[in-house]
Amino acid sequence: MRAFPAILGALGACLALCTAAGAFAAAGAASNTTGGDRGRAYARQEPFQKRPFPMQYDGRWIGDAVAYGPHRDGQRPNGPSPSVAELRQDLDLMVKRWHLLRLYGSAEYAEDILMVIRAEHLDMKVMLGISLAAEDRRDSSGAVLETFARTREANRREVEAGLRLADGFPEIVKALCVGNETQIFWSGNRVPTERLIEIVREVRARSGVPITVSDDFNYWNKPESRVVAREIDFISSHHHPLWNGSQVQDAMAWVRKTFSDVQAVHPGDLVLISETGWATQRLDTGDQGKYMKGRVGEDEQAVFCDSLGAWLRVSRVPTFTFEAFDENWKGSDPPGEVEKHWGLYRADRTPKKALSVGK
Repeated sequence: MRAFPAILGALGACLALCTAAGAFAAAGAASNTTGGDRGRAYARQEPFQKRPFPMQYDGRWIGDAVAYGPHRDGQRPNGPSPSVAELRQDLDLMVKRWHLLRLYGSAEYAEDILMVIRAEHLDMKVMLGISLAAEDRRDSSGAVLETFARTREANRREVEAGLRLADGFPEIVKALCVGNETQIFWSGNRVPTERLIEIVREVRARSGVPITVSDDFNYWNKPESRVVAREIDFISSHHHPLWNGSQVQDAMAWVRKTFSDVQAVHPGDLVLISETGWATQRLDTGDQGKYMKGRVGEDEQAVFCDSLGAWLRVSRVPTFTFEAFDENWKGSDPPGEVEKHWGLYRADRTPKKALSVGK
C-alpha cells in the first residue's frame, strides 16, 4: 500500500491506460483448475453472471475483516519466511477478533496459512491474493522497451498457486484477488490494463470463486475503471485518509465520501474496502511529509478504529483494516518509515491501543 492524494486525480486520468476493447481472442472458457493452457486467450464469459461474495456465515457477519502480512523482523517476501508455528500464533491472535483475512500472495506462505486454518478448525475465511508485478517497461506511448521474463514467470507461479489453493481449500478460500494497485497512476507495480484483463479472464474461467481486483479509490472513481469492473465479481477499493491529507477527526468522513464516489461510478456492483487504516509512526520528510498532514500515534489509530467500527456496525460495508501486524521489512530504512507502522499489533505481536476499542 502506498496511496497518494486525491488532488492528483487529474493526472491519473490523463495517464489512464487505454481500454482493452478488441484485444482478446474469442476462445471458449473452460473450467479447469489444474494445469491450463498457458498460451490460451480466454474470452469474457457470456452470459456474465456476478458471483456473490457472502459475508454471513453461521448467522454472523464477517465483513469487519483484516489484511494480513505475516513477515516478522528478519523476514521478507522472497527471503526468510515465517515458520508454521509463527503462523499458528498469528492466526490464534487474529481469530479472536476477525473471521475474514486478506492475503496478498499465493506462491509463498499462503498454503501454510490455509493448512493451519484447516488443521486447527479455525473460524476463518480468506480472500486470497494473486500477486502481480510489472512484466515489462514501457514508454509514454505504451511501446515496450524491455521485458522481464523472470517477473512473468513469477506472475505465472502466483496464478497457478492461487488457482490450486482455491480449489484445494474451498471451505476457506472464498474469493481470489488478482493484483494489488496495478492500475493507479502512481504505482511502481503497474500492469497494462489489457494484460490484467487477460489474467482475470483466465483466473475466472478456471475457478468457481468470485474474482476481484484491488486498487486505489482514485482509480475506481474514474469511468476508465469500468473496463476492469465489468470483468470481475466485485470491486476492492483502497481508502487511506492519512495519505490523502486528512486529520484523524475528519478521516471517516473522508472514507465515507470517497467510498460513495466509487459506488456512484459502479452502480449495482458490490464495492468493498480492501484497505483502510491509520499508522502509528511516519516520517516528516519525502512524500510522507508532503502528503500526510494528520498526527499519528496509538491514540490517533485508536480514534480511527473506533470510528471505523461504529460505521461498520451500521453500514455493513465489508472492510479490511490495514493491517494486522507491523512489518519492519517494508518501505525505506528509517525506523519511522510509515509503511512499517500500520499494524494493530506491533511486530513483536503485542497489541496496540486500538485493539482495546471498537470490538
